[in-house]
Amino acid sequence: MTATRETSPTAFAVDGTRCAAWITLPDRPGPHPAVVLVHGLGATHDMMLSQYEHHFAAAGIATLAFDYRHTGASGGSPRQRISMRRHRADVHAALDCLRARGDIDATRIGLWGTSLGAMHALRVAATRDDLAAVVVQCPIVYGPAAAARSGPRAVARLSPAVIVDAARFLLGRKRRYVPIVAAPGATAVVTVPGALDGWNSTTPPGALFDNRIAAANAIGLATVTATRHARRISAPLLVCVSDNETLMDPRHAALAAARAPRGTARHYAANHFEVYHPPMLATVLADQTHFLTEHLHVN
Repeated sequence: MTATRETSPTAFAVDGTRCAAWITLPDRPGPHPAVVLVHGLGATHDMMLSQYEHHFAAAGIATLAFDYRHTGASGGSPRQRISMRRHRADVHAALDCLRARGDIDATRIGLWGTSLGAMHALRVAATRDDLAAVVVQCPIVYGPAAAARSGPRAVARLSPAVIVDAARFLLGRKRRYVPIVAAPGATAVVTVPGALDGWNSTTPPGALFDNRIAAANAIGLATVTATRHARRISAPLLVCVSDNETLMDPRHAALAAARAPRGTARHYAANHFEVYHPPMLATVLADQTHFLTEHLHVN
């Protein structure tokens, strides 16, 4: 593998709002094959994406990572407005930004998503015919299953805040926020055992992570699905399934791969967060890199 150049900041706009982005290029002549990296719920570029940027670039694949609007280093107000529709629009814009670069080969562009970012990657891929490959890991692909994993008591604790926030939104008032993740028994979107420690394990010292969400946005998280869209994904698809998945029944992830015309599932004895860390990280990255280099035709 070759050395990588430095990751460089860049940006693109979506409906007039700036999305902060970062480009990492292989240290070899272009134009390069490339992938857009799509991170998960509440995550930012600071949270573990650098290991994927540099690994893929060392394999000859450029990457574009970004923060969703209203989060991280990107613009948008109110902060922590986490909209599934807006996130998908940001992914589309990131792909278009990458395709427009002179140092990128627009015929060899892929999409990579992790956790809830996998939901967006699959939904976006189902609407585009210009992708050469799609890879998702520890994918959250079926919102109702993620809500079911939290259990009815967690939903009941969260419901009053959702109602208040929805009313505030309709009245144009300041949003009501709840934590994205918290310990079991707390009022938060995700309270399954181990989730808080897992989130913290992906947040290095100094990383930007605002553990809040506008409470009514939890409705979108609980109702969104990618499994019924998988049949329309024309690109080769690799689904990296965590068989000990913490946040959702992993059978839904395997179903997405089975429904995609060119889908492949690989299974790992890991929970939702172990794939980000050694020793599982090396195994998953090796499989993803082999898949991407094949379908992006990396020389």
